[in-house]
Amino acid sequence: MDRMEAEDADVVARARDGDMEAFRALVERHSRGLFHLAYRLTGNEQDAEDVVQETFIRAYRRLDRYESRAGFGTWLHRITVNCAIDLTRSRGRHTPPRVPAFEEHPDHTEQLPAHGPSPETVVYSSEVRRKVGDALDRLTSSERTAFVLRHFEEKSIEEIRTALGLSENAAKQCIFRAVRKLRRALGPAMSPAR
Repeated sequence: MDRMEAEDADVVARARDGDMEAFRALVERHSRGLFHLAYRLTGNEQDAEDVVQETFIRAYRRLDRYESRAGFGTWLHRITVNCAIDLTRSRGRHTPPRVPAFEEHPDHTEQLPAHGPSPETVVYSSEVRRKVGDALDRLTSSERTAFVLRHFEEKSIEEIRTALGLSENAAKQCIFRAVRKLRRALGPAMSPAR
């Protein structure tokens, strides 16, 4: 158990005993990471905020069911994934993580270089992002979630398996299918004509 999980275990125990400040500390500690995950899964800031809010509501209501054998952060990730899937299903559509999934720091425009890319590069980059968004839109919810967790959140197969409620082999297959579909869809887009 790492230091953060040990700290979480102590704070969760206090929150279970009714300490609202302890639960608030958990919200503050985990909300930013959960927002980034939700944003990548929904592709929309407002939806991501709704997913994070629903995640903490569900976590609070189910705090007595949390088992410490899985880390608290992992447990919250699973709730977040479920909330994001529920949101997209309730709307009867997939909401792909368009451009935001590929921006490491979307709020840090001050990190951009002073000189900009060539107009050709900007057009090509925009086209690739659009094609990536379209390709992600064609993935199932499970495939998209597994892909985002593995390649953007850098989660282990075990964490993905737990978050999606799948067997290890099924989690690996979700990632494999997502990567295969994305490669097929993006193959032509990744080699610009010169």
